[in-house]
Amino acid sequence: MEISLAHEASQRTLKQRNLLALICIVLGILVVVMFTAASTRDREVILQPILPSEMALSSSGVTPEYLEAVTRDTAQLALNRSPETMQYWLDGIVRIAAPEARGALKADLMKIVDEQEGSQVTQFVTIDWIRTDPDALTSQVGGVLHTIVGSRDVRREHKIFQFNWKYTGVSLRLKGFGVVVKKEDGE
Repeated sequence: MEISLAHEASQRTLKQRNLLALICIVLGILVVVMFTAASTRDREVILQPILPSEMALSSSGVTPEYLEAVTRDTAQLALNRSPETMQYWLDGIVRIAAPEARGALKADLMKIVDEQEGSQVTQFVTIDWIRTDPDALTSQVGGVLHTIVGSRDVRREHKIFQFNWKYTGVSLRLKGFGVVVKKEDGE
């Protein structure tokens, strides 16, 4: 009887050992598969529903396509404002600014907010073209700037705006923007 009990105990131990070995093999294979997947994965891809194709960022530099897309969105934010959206406008621009440029940029924007407080002046831009220079981290936007007071379109001017950027790691930040003033021939 003692032999049969010892035999059953050894069989039970053998089954447990085999089950443990099988679990270890499965987990080992799973670790190898996960390590392989992690080491061969692609660069991070930014998916934006308004873009016609996927864009990838890398630390080596910004692509012209990405700089154009960010410039377009930033121009729409920076150049379209109304009295009702001034706080959103201010917060949005400050949020995308480079940390070292936030103070000066916010001070300049606060002057505009103070000037337009209580007014009925609305501005919006219709973009004609965008040019980017990824090497210099600048971009220019040309378009018609409409100024509306109340419900009347009082001014339409074609202007060129320049945006200056800072690219660190995989982060593109706004350093500043403004109107490009053309120099006269005699000056």
